[in-house]
Amino acid sequence: MAGQPNQKAEKDTSATGTDTTEAVDFEIIELFFFAYRDFTSDPDVILEKRGFGRAHHRVLHFVDREPGMTVADLLDTLRITKQSLARVLKQLIDSGYIHQVAGPEDRRQRKLYTTKEGKTLARALAEPQSRRIADAMAKTGPGARELVKRFLAGMKNDGDN
Repeated sequence: MAGQPNQKAEKDTSATGTDTTEAVDFEIIELFFFAYRDFTSDPDVILEKRGFGRAHHRVLHFVDREPGMTVADLLDTLRITKQSLARVLKQLIDSGYIHQVAGPEDRRQRKLYTTKEGKTLARALAEPQSRRIADAMAKTGPGARELVKRFLAGMKNDGDN
């Protein structure tokens, strides 16, 4: 990738004077960069038309996938600050994509749901990504889905959802 045919880093002592013969898999790192760029490109176009960004996409995705999740659950899932979520969530609520309801036991608790428009947008964002995944899986061959799931699960930090 990026003009470099070799997968692993060679011995490098130039910058630090320290032997860094540990393998660095630049090829896989670059494939991740390019895959992420392309995976997010279709939704980015849809989001931009509404004045939204990737943070809006993540919030909408998880609220749509888990109707009734609380704001605290969403903060935990996304690992972001209340301040970061507040701005994005307010925009999605004000735009009619997400609806919040006070919790039945604790009125301070806020449960989140996508509206009809929110479900439609979430689906429009997920469809091109799902097609991209299906195409890549088909090119990879039998057993690809389980292998990819194990690989991606292995990339997550322990304790992640």
